[in-house]
Amino acid sequence: MSIATKRIYQAVSKQDGTRILLDRIWPRGIKKADAQIDLWPKDLTPSTELRKWFHEDIEQHWPEFQQRYRQELQQHLDAVEEIRQLAQKGPITLLTAAENEQHNHLQVFKQLLEHQGK
Repeated sequence: MSIATKRIYQAVSKQDGTRILLDRIWPRGIKKADAQIDLWPKDLTPSTELRKWFHEDIEQHWPEFQQRYRQELQQHLDAVEEIRQLAQKGPITLLTAAENEQHNHLQVFKQLLEHQGK
């Protein structure tokens, strides 16, 4: 299973495979045609309330954010499973506009995909 994460502002690559945008709102400054997005499952993104709370203090809120986001994803396990199955068939790249590449929802989502079904 090959799951990559990167910012939507990085160049599109052949190695990206299926490109999945995991942001609730479209990233500023990016044309939809240029982004080459294959999927945009808004239901799998953090809720607006959770996202705003997390951005108040990313470092301090990170541990609790992970837990709360996983809880939100429990409501959409069928959709999560569909993406996990895509990842089993070929490479996928999870995309976000988030600036912090270590502490963002893609890391939580990727971990869930890698451990779901084990």
